[in-house]
Amino acid sequence: MTPIHAPGLLITLLGFALVLGPLVFIHELGHYLAGRLFGVRADVFSIGFGQELVGWTDRRGTRWKLSLLPLGGYVQFAGDSNAAGQPSAEWLALPADERARTMQGRPLWQRAIIVLAGPVTNLVAAVLIIAGFALAYGTLVAPPVVGLVSPGSVAQAVGVRPGDRIVSIGGTTIDSFTAIRMAVATHPGEHLELVIDRAGQRIVTSIVPAVKTESDQFGNSEKIGFLGVGPAYVERHALGPIGALGEGLSKTRDIIAMTVTGLQQIVTGHRDVHELGGPIRIARYSGEQLVSGWQSFVGFIALISINLGFVNLLPIPVLDGGHLLLFAIEAVRRKPVSQRAMELAFGTGLALVVALMLFVTFNDAGSLKLFGG
Repeated sequence: MTPIHAPGLLITLLGFALVLGPLVFIHELGHYLAGRLFGVRADVFSIGFGQELVGWTDRRGTRWKLSLLPLGGYVQFAGDSNAAGQPSAEWLALPADERARTMQGRPLWQRAIIVLAGPVTNLVAAVLIIAGFALAYGTLVAPPVVGLVSPGSVAQAVGVRPGDRIVSIGGTTIDSFTAIRMAVATHPGEHLELVIDRAGQRIVTSIVPAVKTESDQFGNSEKIGFLGVGPAYVERHALGPIGALGEGLSKTRDIIAMTVTGLQQIVTGHRDVHELGGPIRIARYSGEQLVSGWQSFVGFIALISINLGFVNLLPIPVLDGGHLLLFAIEAVRRKPVSQRAMELAFGTGLALVVALMLFVTFNDAGSLKLFGG
């Protein structure tokens, strides 16, 4: 495929704003609405960090604002005077009815729901987008039955034949031909156990998927595993609302599973750490998908929404998952984590997040051929 010119800076920035802005908004809206449900007052709802650019205060006293640095957002609930959520002297001095309207004044399970609501809203948004596509266009159905085997491929080398049904790959149960591709693509060059059913007989063998480099129309490339088989047949099935919702849930689950696998491979050294991307890479891809058509762009929004929800659930203090971890510890101990432990946890978490952001930003800059990349 001959690469085409990448979109210009303005299109890239527009695409980035159209992806990140709405996703940050619905993430924070999840927190906000959950807080409203439990009677917690929100002091600030911000898209972006730092200096306020424009804003207004609603009749409930919430300041809604757009801030200078657009890489995220936050909802500051009443009583949230510090990142660790520790009671301040001012909070302790409040009357009981006012303390009940603060984040710290609510029961532990309500605070957990308020924190969880943000990433869950991102995941729900992605499920609904994918379900909408499935409802509109149906879904492709291909059972895991081999229809053809490419000459010279890994599949031919281990004796796979047309008519074989793939039962599992690498311990993962296979229920469709798409599942075959996903199981193999994420493990290029790795040893995997392959189980096939041939006329009722189970055959177990070992495969090492070939490493194949795929490139898109913009010249972006990635290495994937390749087995060398094709399906016996493919059909398009129309779906009703329930079936489409199930498709949205299953594809969201599959994307999360692939993300987890990718992170594990980076940690264990099976995948290059330079595959980690940050805001610059997301901005570049946003512009590319924007010029590729609305379907591609909306699908990309769903992908980023899943990743935003997933990343925020990681058990790292300063992220939503870190808050949930500390809530879980509090539930087990039956008392809050100490002030010192909270400060240490959030300081460590912040340092980790900042270091990771710097690393992925440097990666992104290298991919743009900056700093000698």
